Amino acid sequence: MVNLLIMLLVFVFSFVIGYLLISKIPPLLHTPLMSMTNALSAITILGAVLIFSLETNLKENIIGFVALAMAAFNVVGGFVITDRMLKLFKKDNQKPTV
Repeated sequence: MVNLLIMLLVFVFSFVIGYLLISKIPPLLHTPLMSMTNALSAITILGAVLIFSLETNLKENIIGFVALAMAAFNVVGGFVITDRMLKLFKKDNQKPTV
Protein backbone atom coordinates (compact mmCIF):
# COMPACT_ATOMS: atom_id res chain seq x y z
CA MET A 1 0.00 0.00 0.00
CA VAL A 2 2.90 2.34 0.74
CA ASN A 3 4.36 1.77 -2.75
CA LEU A 4 1.04 2.66 -4.38
CA LEU A 5 0.81 5.82 -2.27
CA ILE A 6 4.35 6.84 -3.25
CA MET A 7 3.59 6.20 -6.94
CA LEU A 8 0.43 8.31 -6.75
CA LEU A 9 2.31 11.09 -4.97
CA VAL A 10 5.02 11.09 -7.67
CA PHE A 11 2.31 11.12 -10.37
CA VAL A 12 0.47 14.08 -8.85
CA PHE A 13 3.71 15.97 -8.22
CA SER A 14 4.96 15.42 -11.78
CA PHE A 15 1.55 16.42 -13.18
CA VAL A 16 1.56 19.71 -11.29
CA ILE A 17 5.18 20.53 -12.18
CA GLY A 18 4.61 19.55 -15.83
CA TYR A 19 1.49 21.69 -16.08
CA LEU A 20 3.24 24.70 -14.54
CA LEU A 21 6.22 24.36 -16.89
CA ILE A 22 4.25 23.78 -20.08
CA SER A 23 1.82 26.61 -19.39
CA LYS A 24 4.72 29.08 -19.42
CA ILE A 25 6.04 28.00 -22.86
CA PRO A 26 5.17 30.29 -25.79
CA PRO A 27 3.03 28.71 -28.54
CA LEU A 28 5.92 28.96 -31.03
CA LEU A 29 7.87 26.36 -29.05
CA HIS A 30 5.06 23.83 -28.66
CA THR A 31 6.21 21.69 -31.63
CA PRO A 32 9.72 21.01 -30.24
CA LEU A 33 8.17 20.45 -26.84
CA MET A 34 5.78 17.92 -28.36
CA SER A 35 8.73 15.97 -29.73
CA MET A 36 10.23 15.85 -26.26
CA THR A 37 6.96 14.66 -24.70
CA ASN A 38 6.78 11.91 -27.32
CA ALA A 39 10.18 10.71 -26.12
CA LEU A 40 8.98 10.84 -22.51
CA SER A 41 5.87 8.88 -23.46
CA ALA A 42 8.09 6.23 -25.01
CA ILE A 43 9.87 5.94 -21.66
CA THR A 44 6.46 5.60 -19.99
CA ILE A 45 5.62 2.78 -22.39
CA LEU A 46 8.84 1.00 -21.45
CA GLY A 47 8.01 1.42 -17.75
CA ALA A 48 4.53 0.00 -18.25
CA VAL A 49 5.95 -2.98 -20.14
CA LEU A 50 8.34 -3.56 -17.23
CA ILE A 51 5.39 -3.51 -14.83
CA PHE A 52 3.73 -6.22 -16.90
CA SER A 53 6.90 -8.32 -16.81
CA LEU A 54 6.79 -8.59 -13.01
CA GLU A 55 4.38 -10.53 -10.86
CA THR A 56 1.78 -7.94 -9.87
CA ASN A 57 -1.73 -7.75 -8.51
CA LEU A 58 -4.83 -6.57 -10.36
CA LYS A 59 -4.54 -2.91 -9.25
CA GLU A 60 -0.98 -2.64 -10.52
CA ASN A 61 -1.96 -4.29 -13.81
CA ILE A 62 -4.77 -1.78 -14.28
CA ILE A 63 -2.47 1.17 -13.52
CA GLY A 64 0.13 -0.21 -15.95
CA PHE A 65 -2.47 -0.70 -18.66
CA VAL A 66 -3.82 2.84 -18.23
CA ALA A 67 -0.27 4.25 -18.38
CA LEU A 68 0.49 2.18 -21.47
CA ALA A 69 -2.71 3.24 -23.25
CA MET A 70 -2.30 6.93 -22.45
CA ALA A 71 1.35 7.00 -23.48
CA ALA A 72 0.64 5.14 -26.72
CA PHE A 73 -2.19 7.56 -27.51
CA ASN A 74 0.18 10.48 -26.92
CA VAL A 75 2.92 9.03 -29.13
CA VAL A 76 0.57 8.23 -32.01
CA GLY A 77 -1.17 11.60 -31.75
CA GLY A 78 2.18 13.38 -31.69
CA PHE A 79 3.30 11.65 -34.87
CA VAL A 80 0.02 12.46 -36.63
CA ILE A 81 0.18 16.13 -35.66
CA THR A 82 3.86 16.41 -36.61
CA ASP A 83 3.13 14.85 -40.00
CA ARG A 84 0.30 17.33 -40.62
CA MET A 85 2.53 20.24 -39.64
CA LEU A 86 5.35 19.07 -41.94
CA LYS A 87 2.88 18.90 -44.85
CA LEU A 88 2.23 22.62 -44.37
CA PHE A 89 5.83 23.38 -45.32
CA LYS A 90 5.83 21.37 -48.56
CA LYS A 91 5.27 23.18 -51.82
CA ASP A 92 2.42 22.04 -54.05
CA ASN A 93 4.73 20.92 -56.87
CA GLN A 94 6.85 18.67 -54.63
CA LYS A 95 6.08 14.99 -54.70
CA PRO A 96 5.79 13.37 -51.26
CA THR A 97 8.57 10.93 -50.52
CA VAL A 98 7.72 7.54 -49.16
